[in-house]
Amino acid sequence: MALSDLLYAAYERQLSRRLSKETLPRHVGVMLDGNRRWAKARGHGTKEGHQAGADNIAGFLDWCEEARVEVVTLWLLSTDNLNRPPAEVVPLLSIIETTVTDLAQTKRWVINPVGSLDLLPAETARRLKEAADLTEGVQGMTVNVAVGYGGRQEITDAVRSMLVSHAANGTTIEELAETLQVEHIAEHLYTKGQPDPDLVIRTSGEQRLSGFLLWQSAHSEFYFCEAYWPDFRHVDFLRALRAYAERNRRFGG
Repeated sequence: MALSDLLYAAYERQLSRRLSKETLPRHVGVMLDGNRRWAKARGHGTKEGHQAGADNIAGFLDWCEEARVEVVTLWLLSTDNLNRPPAEVVPLLSIIETTVTDLAQTKRWVINPVGSLDLLPAETARRLKEAADLTEGVQGMTVNVAVGYGGRQEITDAVRSMLVSHAANGTTIEELAETLQVEHIAEHLYTKGQPDPDLVIRTSGEQRLSGFLLWQSAHSEFYFCEAYWPDFRHVDFLRALRAYAERNRRFGG
């Protein structure tokens, strides 16, 4: 083993030992950013970049499981991405379908699609639903796969669902306006029943939310990593956990 590998392993162990179970996040959201730039830097095509990113997902979930994370949300495809040229979107959807199916077939994690499935091609929506059905009842970490996801779209869908639900119960708009609480909308989000993300990680050096979990991330801690997603290593994840543990969380402050 090369000296650099030995030093890396020693540093990794040191980071792991310093993390306290009491300070680790329950829910981690990840913006898997930088696949295209990773590919361009290496003279590869976009498809190769997305595949390299997909290949890094299972390992990342292993790390989260080791850290006893309860929920992971992976942003795989935004609603804006659906407007990209078909030559890019079609291969990406195929990679997502295969990746989600492979994760589900391990039956280690509960696969929970989040997003507007009605905006997706029928085959993609079907594969996502199959993955959810296959892992229903699995006793393990919940993995939200955000495909066709947009934060504004989610809030719009939640409000629409809430209105339909209250109308079905005979509630008038006026009555709803008088009694409306934050919780009424939260009950209709894609992630209803789950804890909000404690930590949101974005790779590739970009430092913006881009609509990811807009509602749920109101009190989240953010960690921005320079590495492109295909290069995101265990040590990078441990650094994110360390940064999270060192912060004094101010809910609403």
